[in-house]
Amino acid sequence: MSPTDTHEPADSPQFDQIIPRVIEEEMKIAYINYVMSVIVGRALPEIRDGLKPVHRRILYSMKELGVFHNKSFKKCARIVGDCLGKFHPHGDSSVYDALVRMAQEFSLRYPLVKGQGNFGSIDGDSAASMRYTEAKLQKISEDMLKDIEKNTVDFKDNFDGSLQEPSILPTKIPNLLINGSSGIAVGMATNIPPHNVSEVCTGVIVTIDNPEITVQELMEIIPAPDFPTGGEVGCGSSLLHAYTKGRGKVTLKAVSEVSDTQIIISEIPYQVNKEDLILQIAALVRNKVVPGIRNINDESDQDGIRVVIDLKRDTDGNIVLNQLYKHSRLR
Repeated sequence: MSPTDTHEPADSPQFDQIIPRVIEEEMKIAYINYVMSVIVGRALPEIRDGLKPVHRRILYSMKELGVFHNKSFKKCARIVGDCLGKFHPHGDSSVYDALVRMAQEFSLRYPLVKGQGNFGSIDGDSAASMRYTEAKLQKISEDMLKDIEKNTVDFKDNFDGSLQEPSILPTKIPNLLINGSSGIAVGMATNIPPHNVSEVCTGVIVTIDNPEITVQELMEIIPAPDFPTGGEVGCGSSLLHAYTKGRGKVTLKAVSEVSDTQIIISEIPYQVNKEDLILQIAALVRNKVVPGIRNINDESDQDGIRVVIDLKRDTDGNIVLNQLYKHSRLR
């Protein structure tokens, strides 16, 4: 093209088509789109089935693979790979971590996956690699997936439009209430505790029969959360406030038995690492914050938690226990 030629090449940008935008408005729109993407697509559960997208996709992938509760186990690597390739292209570790958590009895009140192999422990031990572990659906998960092929829920395209995936599961189980959920999104978060399934189902029936039922009346049926690791829930005004306003604090303390020479702990608060708890108590003894303890033994096994605290001679076990409630994560 000669220097005097004023015509632009065909592939040059059309500068007269640039749309002027105020940067504040553009940032507002972009941020809102990002927020909604995180809230809907990743961080917070869907209220109807109580699942985040990754959990829903794992359960649906397992259903498609046919790993039902009465069938044989299948390698977790196969399940994760199937979910990744078809529905959730976000990294194998995020999918496997979600699968592991659904199989942990100390994480979910009603586990949705049955695991075989090392799926971690309440002491904070990590699960074995996915090539060593196996899994299949629990019966309760099959009730969440039942009749999904009968046009009971809407389906949508997967990430590349090659397959269809359910937008929600047609669950018969009030999963959000019985298993709870937690998530941190952009500008909002949720932390819903789990509850006893029998109490929740009774509460649902009573609410259907009497839609005007009050929160106080419902709390006579569902008095408090029911955590997978047990523990005693403090029922008071803070719990009522949590149920009525959606904001509040639940006090949970360990279940223990006190004798003249020992304190035996059989249940610990939810999401408390047992090994870290024992180390914390040992530090309190070493620093003379709780001086009445002679020894601590972890006698836990596959049948349950059992932490034995041996007391010094002429020590009041109830005083020591109250000191532990005050200074440690026993409460």
